[in-house]
Amino acid sequence: MGVKAEGTAIEARNLVRSFSGRRAVDNVSFAISAGTITGLLGANGAGKTTTMRLLTGCLDPDSGNARIAGADSLSDPITARAMTGYLPEAANGFSHLTAAEFLMLAAEARGYLGTDARDEIRRVVTLLDLTKVFDQTIGTLSKGWRQRTWLAQALIGDPPVLILDEPTDGLDPVQKTTLRALLATLKAEKAILMSTHILEEAEALCDRLIVLNNGRVVADAATGELTDAQGRLAPAILNLVANGSAE
Repeated sequence: MGVKAEGTAIEARNLVRSFSGRRAVDNVSFAISAGTITGLLGANGAGKTTTMRLLTGCLDPDSGNARIAGADSLSDPITARAMTGYLPEAANGFSHLTAAEFLMLAAEARGYLGTDARDEIRRVVTLLDLTKVFDQTIGTLSKGWRQRTWLAQALIGDPPVLILDEPTDGLDPVQKTTLRALLATLKAEKAILMSTHILEEAEALCDRLIVLNNGRVVADAATGELTDAQGRLAPAILNLVANGSAE
């Protein structure tokens, strides 16, 4: 059974991560409450994916830490990961497995066995309408179907926190619309952090936006505070990326 997210469900505390002497994430801090969808925006190389990898424990920070549903990602990583469903950037791998086998692997990793595993897999397959490709190997799937299969593994166990890196990447317009509706429904009991390069998607779906530039937070506000009179984000985002601050 899933755990309902409550209070502050995702917290980044002064996260720093460098690669080859360059700070990809530079003192990033924010807190995300349950019942919301927060968009993580920024140009390529702004630090979005690295921030998500730090939050999920895929990378260790040089300094700072993160908490997921109250669990410290450094001192209590198993609990933090159990509370998180993660869709990585350009999700790939396990190409030799069928979608069914891949989801069984994910279910067993979450502690589901036998009938419980099959029931949980059936739940996420229904949510994402994966019956058509259930017995196909992941390597033979189109980008859109592969993306949906990887999203399904993130939903196994109904975790209270979802961290989704470009969740609609590769989906056709109908699939995007369906997924956006699903995320809007799921947020009632979860905290969702998603990156996207589609500003119209952020406008329509996100309650709040965190904008990164050169590894730093340059804006953190309700979506409506960053849109112009026509409800567009593009002018504000271009200004933030150009100037590096919300001033």
